[in-house]
Amino acid sequence: MNDWITPDWPAPRNVRALFTTRTGGMSSEPYASLNLGDHVGDEPAAVKQNRTLLRSILPGEPRWLKQVHGTLPVCADDYDCAAGSDAAFSQLPGTVCAVLTADCLPVFLCDAAGSTIGIAHAGWRGLAAGVIERTVAEMGGESSRIMAWLGPAIGPAHFEVGEEVRQTFIEHDEKSASAFTARDNGKWSADIFLLAQQRLAEAGVMAIYGGGVCTFSDPARFFSYRRDGSTGRMAGLIWLTA
Repeated sequence: MNDWITPDWPAPRNVRALFTTRTGGMSSEPYASLNLGDHVGDEPAAVKQNRTLLRSILPGEPRWLKQVHGTLPVCADDYDCAAGSDAAFSQLPGTVCAVLTADCLPVFLCDAAGSTIGIAHAGWRGLAAGVIERTVAEMGGESSRIMAWLGPAIGPAHFEVGEEVRQTFIEHDEKSASAFTARDNGKWSADIFLLAQQRLAEAGVMAIYGGGVCTFSDPARFFSYRRDGSTGRMAGLIWLTA
C-alpha cells in the first residue's frame, strides 16, 4: 500500500506534487520497501520495480538528477542528467521534476500563475551555498509570486551539527543564529526548516507552507540516513498538467 504525501499549499490546480514514503515497494531491508535510489546499494531489479510502480501514477518518467549536495538547478525540459545538479524547474506540462532525499529537505516551488514549477534538494551544504536562491532565480518572474512547500526532513531534535556549520550560516546572515540551539556536548541542534524559510524570504518568497515533519523520528514511514546509515531514498516530485 502506497502512502503518498500531497503538499498542503494553495498551488494552482494544474500544479501536481507528491512526496513518497518508504512503504509500498519491493525492496528488502535495509531498503524496505519503496526505495527509489539507485545509488545506495539496493538490488537494481528492486529499484527498477519501485520506479515502475511510481511511474504508473505520473504523466512521464521523472527526470532523475545526479545529486551532489550542490546548488546547480537545471531545466528539466531540456537537461543533461549526467551533470551534477540538485534542483530542477519546468514550464512544460508533463515534465516531472524530482529529487531524492533521506533527511535532506525537499523544497517544492511553483508560481501563482501555474506556469512554472521547481524543486530543490536542500541538505545543509546546498542550503548554505544558495541552492534555494539559485532555483528561485532560474524559475524567472517575480519571486513574490512564487510559493514554497517544505517536505519531510530531519527535525531539529535529531539534526546535530558542529560549530563550523553554524558559522557557515551566520557568516551569510546573522539571523541564522535563531535556527541553532546549543547542546550539552558542544554541538548544535539545527532547524533546517527555519533555515530554509530564512533563505526563501531572502530570495523574495514569502508564501511558505509545510515544514516540521521529521524523517528521523518516524522509522515506519521514512528513510533516514542519519538514523540508519544504509537506507533507501524517498522522492519529491512536481509537475504541471495541461
